[in-house]
Amino acid sequence: MAGHSHWAGIKHKKAIVDAKRGKLWSKLSKAIIIAAKLGGGDPENNIRLRAAIDEAKAVSLPKDNIQRAIRRGTGADSEGADFDDVVYEGYGAGGVAILAEGVTDNRNRTAPEIKKIFEAAGGKLGTSGCVSWNFEKKGVFIVPQSAVAEEALMELALEAGADDVDAVDESFEITCVPEAYDSLAKALETAKIETESSSLGLVPKDTADVSDVETARKVIKLMEMLDDHEDIQRVSSNFSIPDAIMEQLDS
Repeated sequence: MAGHSHWAGIKHKKAIVDAKRGKLWSKLSKAIIIAAKLGGGDPENNIRLRAAIDEAKAVSLPKDNIQRAIRRGTGADSEGADFDDVVYEGYGAGGVAILAEGVTDNRNRTAPEIKKIFEAAGGKLGTSGCVSWNFEKKGVFIVPQSAVAEEALMELALEAGADDVDAVDESFEITCVPEAYDSLAKALETAKIETESSSLGLVPKDTADVSDVETARKVIKLMEMLDDHEDIQRVSSNFSIPDAIMEQLDS
């Protein structure tokens, strides 16, 4: 099972905890701000903003917070938008590729902190481009298997422009090119099919096998530490961990 699929499940569980303590709301507000800053405040014409709003709604970020973030991003709010996009690339234990996307108001503070996180979990921060070649931007929708039959979901998703539908644990993972994100989101909404999450993320082209528990534990630790950093919005990897090893990590 590929890293994105594993991490999607772990991330969903973390999101519930993060939302309760407000951390996720803060991160998603930043994502909306930067999306509106770069592409304008109309989600119908800004796929990145639409995806950020979808993620925010999934964890009940209040409408007022969403609108405030959009206004700040477009400059309509007097506070303005002082955030910049950042991407950190490197390697985790076992040589797996790690790519962390973030939003920061101080690059000189964030970069050394991310470097320390990589080193603390047995990894190494790399140079720009060292692993990004192995990832491609995709729309990703996670749908609980209890919400719809696989055949029906497959038919609807492919007609709406999806690339693939995979069964992952107790969910279905739908992927699509960014240009199909909006039509797929609308198709699921029209069909009243529940989604656990929807986002624009980076999906690996090839995977790296993790064959022992200790390496797997370090990889997951690095992913979680990066995800916990206030400036990191999304973490992607190409690790592939056998179910037997994942069960040992969960025990």
